[in-house]
Amino acid sequence: MKIQNKIIYVLIIIFVSYTLLFSAFIYYSISNYAFTDFYKRLEIRAITTAKSQLDHESDGNILQELRQEYLEKLQDEEIRIFPLEDNQEIPSDSELYKYKASFVEKVLEEGKANYNDKKTFYYGTVYKAVTGDSYLVVISAENYFITHHVLYLRNLLFTSLAIASIIIFIVSFLFSRKIIQPINDIIEKVKEISSDNLHLRLSVNRENDDTVSMLTQTFNDMLNRLETSFETQKNFISNASHELNTPLTSIIGEADVTLSKIRQPEEYINSLQTILEEAEKLNKKTKALLLLAQTGFDGKGQKFNKLRIDQLILDVKDTAEKINPGSKICLDFSLLPENPELLKINANEALMHLALTNIVLNGCKYSDNQAVNVALGVANKKIIMIIKDRGIGIPENELKFIYDPYFRASNTKNYEGYGIGLPLARNIIKIHKGELLVSSAENEGTTVQITLDVFGSKAE
Repeated sequence: MKIQNKIIYVLIIIFVSYTLLFSAFIYYSISNYAFTDFYKRLEIRAITTAKSQLDHESDGNILQELRQEYLEKLQDEEIRIFPLEDNQEIPSDSELYKYKASFVEKVLEEGKANYNDKKTFYYGTVYKAVTGDSYLVVISAENYFITHHVLYLRNLLFTSLAIASIIIFIVSFLFSRKIIQPINDIIEKVKEISSDNLHLRLSVNRENDDTVSMLTQTFNDMLNRLETSFETQKNFISNASHELNTPLTSIIGEADVTLSKIRQPEEYINSLQTILEEAEKLNKKTKALLLLAQTGFDGKGQKFNKLRIDQLILDVKDTAEKINPGSKICLDFSLLPENPELLKINANEALMHLALTNIVLNGCKYSDNQAVNVALGVANKKIIMIIKDRGIGIPENELKFIYDPYFRASNTKNYEGYGIGLPLARNIIKIHKGELLVSSAENEGTTVQITLDVFGSKAE
């Protein structure tokens, strides 16, 4: 059963049940009140009639006049007065036997009683006249309110229930549709996403922090991991074959040439040195390929801890200067917040260190060891790092390829490299739910901006 139908059924059951209980309560309350009120009216008429007919005093005439003027005659109203003996036994009047015997007995025992036979109501009481004689007064009448007004109320309640059910169904349908529509939109959007267009993302309503927004963000996080994995894996075999083929060809060619004839020891030494150099290149490329492939996974295998980003940048600076002693790295911590907690992130230290080191070393390498500025700041629960160099930059028409593994810009022929550093860094930043942006102009330099969430922030 579709969740939309479940919502409709649940809402209908709840509201119809409530309406039924409420209607039943109203019907029972009014019916019960109608019974009590009608018996009271019968009692007033019985006593008034008895006083006016049995008490031959001036007030009897007044009561008779008041009854005629203010107490309207009820439907099928009938009043009977039966004299009682001193022992108040049931009189032997034949007309008395048309009433229930239990009713008459109860009147004589308790002084008054009542009952109803379908729409006719009966009330009886023992009246003692001023003369000292006792009388059994029985009044009967049709309860017009029960037979007409309560019946009308019942029909009205059933009609209201039918109308309410229709309204509830329409409201439930519209309500469930409004609730389910965002989920249907997510389903339709997800259906459009495949391995060929993993860059597509679901739109997230940042203003609302509801379940649908959380679901959308979860899907986007999953797509980030999938895109990272696909990007690094889809061309891994072909790229690995291409990158490993060059040193292997050199090794095999050098060995074939060396073994083609007997040579001098110096020639063998030179050949072995060439083979060793190519083997070392092959080893480095293999390690780089494996490392790049590993960062394509979702990060579950890596351990994440709380660490301070400013301390990590200081460590990266030391590492870069050891690898490239000619590096000139200028740190700008002037925008650091007073609260040190705002500098902490949830990260895998080794991976994050690797990513930042690659970016900083690229800046130093492609700027011929000119100063590389690294600035750090915090705004709106976001940590922002900016790495800027004044190097050769990247041609504008080639910027769209910079995240392709092994891609190298056309103006980097005089610089060693494998085209792995930037894709590797972006994959690592994605694993940490961050964002890496690159802006560059040829011969003017490159700026890399990295944005990460502060530890414990809502996005975290």
